[in-house]
Amino acid sequence: MKNAKKIKAKVKIDCLSCKTQADCCKLGAWIDLEEAKNILSFGIKGDFFHLEKDDCFPSGYKVGTSYEDERCVFLDSDGLCRIHKVDYALKPVTCKEFPYEDNKLSSFASVLCTPYKSKNKKRPT
Repeated sequence: MKNAKKIKAKVKIDCLSCKTQADCCKLGAWIDLEEAKNILSFGIKGDFFHLEKDDCFPSGYKVGTSYEDERCVFLDSDGLCRIHKVDYALKPVTCKEFPYEDNKLSSFASVLCTPYKSKNKKRPT
């Protein structure tokens, strides 16, 4: 008899199905220091916070796009990303890849990702 273990299928999230497309920006993101420098070189309005050493980032340093648990400073009043408006290529990798981190579903997906939350709503039995 074959092993009867449940195999958890990889969750697929379609960001285009998100009606607000800014819920994931309710908290800032950690981005690579070099990405931050590149964004600043384009004169995009916004600040970076909490410079920290982190070997998981290509430059060895990361910065936050919010202060504490505030929304991302690059989120415009219209609910769109100022960076994305200028050039999608400038958008930080962590933002482009969310709700995934290192090819796995982020632990923040259950809090910030509307399509993920709607897929996992408990249905009445």
